[in-house]
Amino acid sequence: MKNKFSTNPTLRNLLFVLLLSGSAFGLVYLAMQHPVQRDITYNAVNSLEPDSVEVLRQMNGPVTVTVYATEQDARLGDIRKIIRDFLSLYQRYKPDMQLVFVDPEKEAEKARAAQIRFNGEMVIEYAGRSEHLTKINEPIVTGTLLRLAHTGDQTVMYLDGHGERKLDGIANFDLGAPFGAKLKQNGFHLGSLNLALAQEVPDNVSVLVITQPQLDLMRGEVDKLLRYVDRGGNLLWLVDAEPMHGLERLAEKLDLLLPPGVVIDPAAAEMNAPATWSLGATYPSHAITRNFSLITAFPSARPLLWNETKDWQHQVLVEVAARGWVSRTPPKGKPHDENRLSGHPFDKQHDTPGPAVIAVALQRNINAREQRIVVVGNGAFLSNSFAGNGGNVDLGMNMVNWLAGEEHLITPQLRPAKDSKLALSKTKLNVISFGFLLGLPLLLAGAGGYIWWKRRRA
Repeated sequence: MKNKFSTNPTLRNLLFVLLLSGSAFGLVYLAMQHPVQRDITYNAVNSLEPDSVEVLRQMNGPVTVTVYATEQDARLGDIRKIIRDFLSLYQRYKPDMQLVFVDPEKEAEKARAAQIRFNGEMVIEYAGRSEHLTKINEPIVTGTLLRLAHTGDQTVMYLDGHGERKLDGIANFDLGAPFGAKLKQNGFHLGSLNLALAQEVPDNVSVLVITQPQLDLMRGEVDKLLRYVDRGGNLLWLVDAEPMHGLERLAEKLDLLLPPGVVIDPAAAEMNAPATWSLGATYPSHAITRNFSLITAFPSARPLLWNETKDWQHQVLVEVAARGWVSRTPPKGKPHDENRLSGHPFDKQHDTPGPAVIAVALQRNINAREQRIVVVGNGAFLSNSFAGNGGNVDLGMNMVNWLAGEEHLITPQLRPAKDSKLALSKTKLNVISFGFLLGLPLLLAGAGGYIWWKRRRA
């Protein structure tokens, strides 16, 4: 005997509707309580870069973004929607980022008090500090957050007065663009230091940068440098394959050996680069090289050696020329001479086989703190002429961040956008065109005719 439910289609349909509605409401509730998002676009245009996400994770505490924008702009349209949609990417990873809109026309007093100059200008506030933005894109916003995330004012000074490279200089020899500009962008204060005038290296210096002097330092200047090291000062020393001009005592203080010669790297020659260039591609594990995989280029680098002592811990940062050598008589000729190495083979009597270490990190505990020093056997890699090669600037920034105690801000660099263009030959385009215009309709017509024929026979 059949029950009433099995014989009553109305009850079955009602139960089906109730179950379907309950399932739908249940899925909606779960989606609201446990939202999950996946960016499946080819270039990941709806996601932040890994370094942006890492910066947000390092920011403990709320971030307030006040946007001074009218509801409509004659040129850009709905500015508020543009900013809201973009910053929602950041709010996805940092829910305590608060977005506040102020109409500068209706609330002119607030706009004047905030010194607002443009429609759409933003003020980002974090940990009692604030910055204004007039443009919006990921590098600018993330760079601003990175500056605000710094634990305090960090001052980077460079030794001056002997023809050294300047961190704010514009000559090809200098380090001002892009390296010095990137330091400023990331919140570091830059300044020059002439030890012939200054009594000592100031105590508020986070990192002192020494590049290759062109004139001899006076003994008293070197004494001040050594006292800075003895006090536990952090140092970035970019030493070229040139005369030391009085800095031999600094090398001795750091237990460094600086043998003469220039690194010859066949890998660079194979890339049609000058023979005296060396390429960094893989890096030993260190906070400076964490997640770092960019190629770096070092023109005319010198090798670094050191004595193992109890005072300093030495750790290799960059090792190059696995198939190369250190030459005391580097090859001469035009940079693009393909055979420039053929006339300069390895000399067993005078050359030293590779690999060669050209960057090293030193650490020790002194005066109840950790002292950090980085020595690179090359200064040109951060110069205005060569800093644009590969990841040179990125590596330099990692070094300064580590020296300044900001290693938590060392993050992977922005990835380049993938090429989303599809290049097809004329033949392939014709095949696709005829396939959609002729082949697909014929296939559908044939399928329909076959189904009609089968039904007619049945």
